[in-house]
Amino acid sequence: DFPLKIEDMEFNITCVSMGNPHTVIFIDNTDDFAVSYYGPLIENHELFPGKTNVEFVQIINRDEIKMRVWERGAGETPACGTGASAAAVASALKELTRREVTVHLSGGDLFLKWDSDGHVFMTGPAVTVFEGKIDI
Repeated sequence: DFPLKIEDMEFNITCVSMGNPHTVIFIDNTDDFAVSYYGPLIENHELFPGKTNVEFVQIINRDEIKMRVWERGAGETPACGTGASAAAVASALKELTRREVTVHLSGGDLFLKWDSDGHVFMTGPAVTVFEGKIDI
C-alpha cells in the first residue's frame, strides 16, 4: 500500500505490473464512483511518468470482486484482461480474496487464477464486436 492524495481524496494504491503498469485501488462501491474524474488524474500523476492503468475494485466476498477500469490513453473501458489480472493479484496479496476469483466488469465476467508459480490464468467469454475488410 502506498498513499496517494488526489485533490480531496486520499487513496491507498497497490501497484502491480502485468507487463504494463497497473494501479489498483480498493473502494466501497464501484457503481457510483467518479471513475471518469479520478481515472485521468491518477493515470497522469507525476508518480507515473509513463502513465498507468487504474483499476477501481470493490470486494464482494473472498471469491468475487467488481471492477471498473481506466485504461491509460483510452479512458474507461468495459473490460481489461491485464487489469482484471492486476486486480486479482492485488486482492490476493492483500488477503482480501482467494487466489481464484471472479471479476465482474460491465463487459462481462472473467475468472482469474493466480498460481503459486506466479502465472495468472484468465477464462472468460469471447464475442465478435466488429468485422471488416481492408483492400490492399
